[in-house]
Amino acid sequence: MGKLFSNIRKQLTDAGIEPGEAQAFGFMLMEWAAGLSRVDVLAGSDDELPSATRERLWPLVARLVKGEPIQYVIGSAPFCGLSIGVRPGVLIPRPETEELVEAVSKRAGSSILDIGTGSGCIALALKHLCPSATVTAFDISAEALQVAADNARRLGLDIGFEQHDILAMQPDGRRWDTIVSNPPYICDGEKSDMQATVTDYEPHIALFVPDSDPLLFYTAITRFAMRSLKAGGLLAFETNRRFAAEVGRLLCRSGFAGTEVLQDSFGNDRIVIGTYSETT
Repeated sequence: MGKLFSNIRKQLTDAGIEPGEAQAFGFMLMEWAAGLSRVDVLAGSDDELPSATRERLWPLVARLVKGEPIQYVIGSAPFCGLSIGVRPGVLIPRPETEELVEAVSKRAGSSILDIGTGSGCIALALKHLCPSATVTAFDISAEALQVAADNARRLGLDIGFEQHDILAMQPDGRRWDTIVSNPPYICDGEKSDMQATVTDYEPHIALFVPDSDPLLFYTAITRFAMRSLKAGGLLAFETNRRFAAEVGRLLCRSGFAGTEVLQDSFGNDRIVIGTYSETT
């Protein structure tokens, strides 16, 4: 590999980024900003880049040095085989959420509602995996909905986006076969245990709930789902591993049958799924 890549990697490691991660970030920057593959970089092609491209790279490196997530720096994140555009103001998609999508896609009906869509990653991935389904997505943030709509247009996926506050929204008579959500679930008291790349850059509105009410969004969404799911409809959540069992009990008390708590690939209780067995 050439001197340019080596210098970028050194700047990142000098800033405290773990060497393996620094190298991965360097490869991602080279591909995004210069169009060079990993093979190209290993062959030293980075030293042949024109000065204009080099000048474009260094401000990106500076953002990483300050701790900004690589996904915001390059403007995208991989998710379920799709490239999802992200920027400050929307949550960066996580691998655990891919597992939620996988579980839901195996059970989803012909109409799907994603509550708290953010970048649109869940809604877009489900539409991609279930192309015949009608998919609607809610979010409180106009900024997030714009990012999600831009992603849908770029990917050629037809999603209906609507701005709603689920904590205040009342059912409007529409019924869905499937409602899915990855709502805010990290307690305020957990902030001190989190990386600064998350707490300093990602939107707190999409991450945190009060310590006094960790099931705030699960309660509101479950109540909404009880009046907005078709009989036998599916409700699926991503959860804080600390409260997955409580979310499961909430669904059981609310008339959801066959409630399951599924573990993620790290062995954490992460996904809660139930089938609504009552009509309202």
